[in-house]
Amino acid sequence: MARYIFITGGVVSSLGKGLASAALGALLQARGYKVRLRKLDPYLNVDPGTMSPYQHGECFVTDDGAETDLDLGHYERFTGRPANQQDNITTGRIYQDIIAKERRGDYLGATVQVIPHVTNAIKEFVLDGNEDYDFVLCEIGGTVGDIEALPFFESIRQLGNDLPRGGCIYVHLTLMPWIPAAGELKTKPTQHSVKELRSIGIQPDILLVRADREIPETERKKLSLFCNVREGAVIQALDAKSIYDVPMAYHREGLDQEVLNAFGIDPAPAPQMQRWEEISHKIHNPEGEVTIAIVGKYTVLKDAYKSLIEALQHGGIANEVKVNLEWIESEKFESEDPSPWLEKAHGILVPGGFGERGAEGKILAAKYARERNIPYFGICFGMQMAVIEAARNLVGIANASSTEFDEDAKEPVVGLMTEWLKGNALEKRRETGDLGGTMRLGAYDAVLKKGTKIAEIYGDTHISDRHRHRYEVNIDYKSRLEDAGLVFSGMSPDGVLPETIEYTDHPWFIGVQYHPELKSRPFDPHPLFASFIEAAKKQSRLV
Repeated sequence: MARYIFITGGVVSSLGKGLASAALGALLQARGYKVRLRKLDPYLNVDPGTMSPYQHGECFVTDDGAETDLDLGHYERFTGRPANQQDNITTGRIYQDIIAKERRGDYLGATVQVIPHVTNAIKEFVLDGNEDYDFVLCEIGGTVGDIEALPFFESIRQLGNDLPRGGCIYVHLTLMPWIPAAGELKTKPTQHSVKELRSIGIQPDILLVRADREIPETERKKLSLFCNVREGAVIQALDAKSIYDVPMAYHREGLDQEVLNAFGIDPAPAPQMQRWEEISHKIHNPEGEVTIAIVGKYTVLKDAYKSLIEALQHGGIANEVKVNLEWIESEKFESEDPSPWLEKAHGILVPGGFGERGAEGKILAAKYARERNIPYFGICFGMQMAVIEAARNLVGIANASSTEFDEDAKEPVVGLMTEWLKGNALEKRRETGDLGGTMRLGAYDAVLKKGTKIAEIYGDTHISDRHRHRYEVNIDYKSRLEDAGLVFSGMSPDGVLPETIEYTDHPWFIGVQYHPELKSRPFDPHPLFASFIEAAKKQSRLV
């Protein structure tokens, strides 16, 4: 029977509930348990697919094509378990399903209400499909007291009664701020947060308290007394130098043991923490450094590139180097010479994105990398801009463009494909449909050309990676581009959609239509990121 751990947050947002959930899942895994992590998001959007990166950060995509919260990326990276469509739910999706049922008459004329209909739907989601797991960790987005989160808090309160005794516990993450004028850490915000949680019927079993310095024993006792939590269950969560230090830090503070104590599991299996120790050692003891310039359009908010940042760090771990990131807004290059910004970089990465803003700057970044023999990694939009650059400057198509920028482009090197094969099924894209309906989402197969650099990197000619994009490189220009030296090294199985490109006469220049960063793990770095950082490491010796 699965045991349930509900992780809630208080005081302020962005304390790291997702990271805490992922780290706890990793600790339980280290003790031999099988875990599943799920995210309950209170916002009314059906999913984050149409939300601006400035609003929500990265939109993480699963193999089955779900557009989800970025915390699912943490879950995958820390536990290695691939997430799916059923691991993230939003208020919007819950209401969408309920309204569809009401219109069909499934409720037999009953008045549809938040309690019991919405709360029952949430509970069904939480409990569904967990037969094979020892622990299910459910993170509730937002903070206690948010009006939109109330149905979720009520649902997990009910589950405390619905499940067998000892079937669930509640972990509450709060902030203990340091007040410089007073010269002390303050417990009152946590006290008020727990009071709010208890007012809706939930008593936390464990307090996970974020702080930027050691919490004195007297303050822990105070939190224990006023929050009605055992003293040993007041766990300090101090700032860490790397997110991959967090599982070890929480283990030292006794979080995993307190969780098992709360479930009455005694004796508990001994944890196997060796691989986390090894990862931490490699991160803090690099043999060198490389600098990667990321030429993007959402660089003001680093969370927009969360999986990308982590995948680059994984590449650094694989090569035992520290990866320094230089964030560059691509719009700068549209009015300035890119050389001062890029000349010290050991590698240039142009990530995905949507829309015309900054596109010309990304094209110039690809041109700079090609001409200066600097390792270049173009992902999704970054591959498309590299192809447009080649069309303009190698083939001589001066007005090469994308229909994403100009619907009437005379030379649409990148355009909107309307249909393609996925396996044996024909999928269609509707230009006038919902934004999500115009996307190629989830895992798709690709066939790599034998003898190419990318086939060598993968060690295989048949691969599968995750996609999230609307536009494709136009295959009608393939022959002219290849005559100019740009190799289409990977295609969709039906040969219609270009998946990867490269130059054979360049040290490392690869573009991919998919998002390899979504499948990279600290213990299993994606081969493209490991190879890219290796190329940057070689470049660093030349600069």
